[in-house]
Amino acid sequence: MPILLFLLDTSASMNQRTYLGTTYLDIAKGAVEIFMKLRARDPASRGDRYMLVTFDEAPYGIKAGWKENHATFMNELKTLQATGLTTLGQALKTSFDLLNLNRLVSGIDNYGQGRNPFFLETAVVITITDGNKLSSSSSVQDELHLPLNSPLPGSELTKEPFRWDQRLFALVLRQPGGPPTEPEQLGSVPLDDSPITPMCDVTGGRSYCVRTQRMLNQCLESLVQKVQSGVVVHFEKCGPDPPKLPEEGVTEVIKASPQSFSPQPWHSCHRLVYVRSNPKAGIPIGHWPIPEAFWPDQNLPALPPRTAHPIVKFSCTDCEPMVIDKLPFDKYELEASPLTQYILERKSPHTCWQVFVQNSAKYSDLGCPYGYLKASTTLTCVNLFVMPYNYPVLLPLLDDLFKVHKLKPPLKWRQSFDNYLKAMPPYYLLVS
Repeated sequence: MPILLFLLDTSASMNQRTYLGTTYLDIAKGAVEIFMKLRARDPASRGDRYMLVTFDEAPYGIKAGWKENHATFMNELKTLQATGLTTLGQALKTSFDLLNLNRLVSGIDNYGQGRNPFFLETAVVITITDGNKLSSSSSVQDELHLPLNSPLPGSELTKEPFRWDQRLFALVLRQPGGPPTEPEQLGSVPLDDSPITPMCDVTGGRSYCVRTQRMLNQCLESLVQKVQSGVVVHFEKCGPDPPKLPEEGVTEVIKASPQSFSPQPWHSCHRLVYVRSNPKAGIPIGHWPIPEAFWPDQNLPALPPRTAHPIVKFSCTDCEPMVIDKLPFDKYELEASPLTQYILERKSPHTCWQVFVQNSAKYSDLGCPYGYLKASTTLTCVNLFVMPYNYPVLLPLLDDLFKVHKLKPPLKWRQSFDNYLKAMPPYYLLVS
């Protein structure tokens, strides 16, 4: 059940008119309605929740929140007026606070107990603005700053105002006031150069520079495809690069992959990890968390704040994938990125790269492996396999327990298993 929050610029500059006679605010309202019609084609949209926030001073900027129905949303949208300032930073903070209102009560963030990708509340924030200077009652700013203080209990437990299942996209309206003098360029819609663009990138989203109605429709079609259940993870290489492939092999795969990516290096990028619903249950189901970046200690006065996106380190050393029949694992597909393209180019579907969370272990800086990245057998995608913590030690022990000892472990096995448990983060004992 994704949440679709529209943040509409209601600053006075949204009253400017295009050469067609419509105001930017009219275009923004129409864009919301077009998006909703496009989204309604998907049967999964029946569970959508729509929210509407404007640049008005809090709390008056929240026009339709958790309690309002679809009729209220549409009525508030139609009656919006552009009379205020371009308080984008405060409006974004209000939007994220609204989305995070119930998270501490629901326990969805699971602070101090690892991060479960299958505990998520997918939210897409779509900002529609004219990209003008950011203004407040006291000044005009060149950079976007979100207020740090939040009234929500538990907000201090995450360093950023957003969470890993919340992404920001921006439609920046740049339609001219006079008729265009040059023919419209076809192709992908470029990023905008306004202050909101870096913020979109940080959350795993992007901005669109919209110059024509055709471009707007193209962007809305793209945004509908972005409504995907998943969490954003930052992947970062540790250790040396893998051996380089022969040049001809790389060229062949690149030609077969026409999709263009942002100029992000493959060894450090953050992208969505898709979290699919279980066909029988209708909701995501999983077993294992991504570890915390600290070792839990009962003597700590408070939990250390976490980054919104977990930093997952991966080693480029080829390893053999491990699974056993008696132990479940979780499998997530990665969104296409320079990293997935690089892994697929290597054409090694039978090996994997182990993943770690730094400082997750008691005595090791890098931590122990808790899963691996692996190309699919058909080389069409890359999957993240999430396993129990330090699975290369646990799986052989369990395999011996089932196949060799027939569930009657000797003393030596018990000692080895006890040593494993002592080195495992204690919150794994809570995993059923």
